[in-house]
Amino acid sequence: MNRSLRTTLAAAAVATALATTLAAPAAAESTEPLDYVALGDSYAAAPLVLPVDPSNLLCLRSLADYPHIAAKALGARLTDVSCSGATAQHLTTSQYPGTKPQLNALTNDTDIVSITIGGNDTGLVTAALGCINLLPKPLGSSCAARNTKDGVDTVKARIDAWAPKIATTLNQIKQRAPHAKVFVVGYGNYIRLGGCFPTQPIWDVDATYIQGAVDHLSAALRATVRQHGATFVDTYTLGIGHDACAAPADRHIEGLVPAHIATPLHPNANGSKAIGGALASAALSSTSAG
Repeated sequence: MNRSLRTTLAAAAVATALATTLAAPAAAESTEPLDYVALGDSYAAAPLVLPVDPSNLLCLRSLADYPHIAAKALGARLTDVSCSGATAQHLTTSQYPGTKPQLNALTNDTDIVSITIGGNDTGLVTAALGCINLLPKPLGSSCAARNTKDGVDTVKARIDAWAPKIATTLNQIKQRAPHAKVFVVGYGNYIRLGGCFPTQPIWDVDATYIQGAVDHLSAALRATVRQHGATFVDTYTLGIGHDACAAPADRHIEGLVPAHIATPLHPNANGSKAIGGALASAALSSTSAG
């Protein structure tokens, strides 16, 4: 595109404002849509949320994931290459036969990039599943205790060891899409402090522990993003009151026993809608930054 991203996003903001005040859409001058590329793992892809994206069934990607929600709100042309199970390695290497490295979707014309990554690299999903206890205390064992050895939290240690790759990833994105605004979407509010046993079969101490690990990863993402000129999109605050302990109708994140068609410990349709809206708002707000 031969115009600035700021001008295009400003036009999108004006169009959105007009749409809310006019009773019927008015004829407007045609503008070229933003080129938006969505990268990342299953938090972005929203596996099992209907409808399913038929373009790559191995990635278990939804046509109602947060990238699609954001793209619709922005009137953007979306290339969604997010893929369930992806790690940072799959940004530059093929995840499945016939599936290109995700960064291949970026070009000099890309205007917006979003990415959620790190949950699989750091073993957070496996750690969370290891916290399941079907029976109340003291029957069973605490994952918080198992993951703490000689005073060292091994899960947080893995996150700290992986954190430098965030900077590498942002540099790689900048190289391939030098004019793009980059938005790193953080991991959300999975389960409230103290949990809600037995609604979610995780002991109180372990619920607090696993959410603390998620928060630690999001904090690492946020800190690095600030240093590299990208924008961090917080989804924890967005999810307060909508975690896996909330009433089924209020949940944005599904629990270990899903109440909606969605993968456990992942955003459901409502969660994807909320995250996509937050991402679109962040993109529009970035117009003030130039």
